[in-house]
Amino acid sequence: MKPGGEIVFPPFDVTHSVNALRDLADSLRALGEDVRIALEHTGKYHQPIARYLSNAGLFVSVINPKLIHDFGNNSIRQVKTDPADAMKIASYAIIHWNDLEQYSSEDDTRLLLKTYCRQFYKYSEIKTSLKNNLISILDQSFPDCNTFFTSPVRSDGHQKWIDFAGRFWHCDCVRKYSLSRFTSVYNSWCKRNGYSAREKKALQIYTSAKGSIPSLPCSERTKVLVNDAVSQFNFISASMMSLLRVMDDLASRLPEYPVVSSMPGIEPVLTPQLIGEIGDVRRFHNKKALVAYAGVDAPPYQSGKYNSSHRHITKRGSGNIRRVTFQAARCILLVKDADDPVFRFIDKKRAEGKPYRVYMIAGCNKFLRAYYGRVTEYLNTIS
Repeated sequence: MKPGGEIVFPPFDVTHSVNALRDLADSLRALGEDVRIALEHTGKYHQPIARYLSNAGLFVSVINPKLIHDFGNNSIRQVKTDPADAMKIASYAIIHWNDLEQYSSEDDTRLLLKTYCRQFYKYSEIKTSLKNNLISILDQSFPDCNTFFTSPVRSDGHQKWIDFAGRFWHCDCVRKYSLSRFTSVYNSWCKRNGYSAREKKALQIYTSAKGSIPSLPCSERTKVLVNDAVSQFNFISASMMSLLRVMDDLASRLPEYPVVSSMPGIEPVLTPQLIGEIGDVRRFHNKKALVAYAGVDAPPYQSGKYNSSHRHITKRGSGNIRRVTFQAARCILLVKDADDPVFRFIDKKRAEGKPYRVYMIAGCNKFLRAYYGRVTEYLNTIS
């Protein structure tokens, strides 16, 4: 499309192959004019096209689908077809010609890190589902089994209460022993699996088992049911720990890793997630752009004499960045580093009586601004 709505090529299909994209690039270059290609950001589907055409020397711009969606159709009919979408994107590009930003592909390390992060989030959802499933089964065979231990996840992905449920899958597996005999069996199991053992804990478990009322029988089929759920949970948990190790290795190859990993309150598990989701901060022209990209900004809302003082965040940016920055704000609040300006800001808002989500979201905003400042300063120093 040319300015004024002149159609150069009517909508046509292009397959995602080298030959088809080469022919498309040649036909566009043959026009002999200033050509700009506008693509709608469609998950990962647009990436090979954008990369190929950009490497072919053409101007490519990848546009946020929200901008395309909100762009006027100048029609009361709601038409949704690929040709109509192509015309709409072309019209948007003509009107916003001078504002189009040129596409630049991420380097392989950052692209791999972001992909690993997304897989980690998918696995995390599955892990939560499997955990809830295991607890629901144990409520029928060994109630409160999941409350006996609070040990964190080990580097191999195992947790004490999960492994305990695999060994003592029914309360009858405990109360068939005397207290002294169970204590001995429990201590041996802890030693064999690398867990700490205490007689006080054995007494607590034994007392709970004696008072439990299971609804599933102590049979081989119940054992298989519990052990299958335990095996599935341990498998996904071990996979997540493996992902984290690779993510940390990839993040350590990027220049901002030292400064991000040294930020107060940032746990090692969060460092690769922050770097992977935020990416190269140099692509943002200022800290406000990063905050807007994360969707934790609250834009002004004013009409006439009305000026709202209670505004909601946009939530129009990356939900994954909001997730990881919220976790970072929680860690900062737990560490309570008085020298950290982000903690002081969150603590101040909390002291003012702000609701939990209000001061935490404000903390996310503050954290992203601090992240942008520290990382940008560090990158400028080493460059």
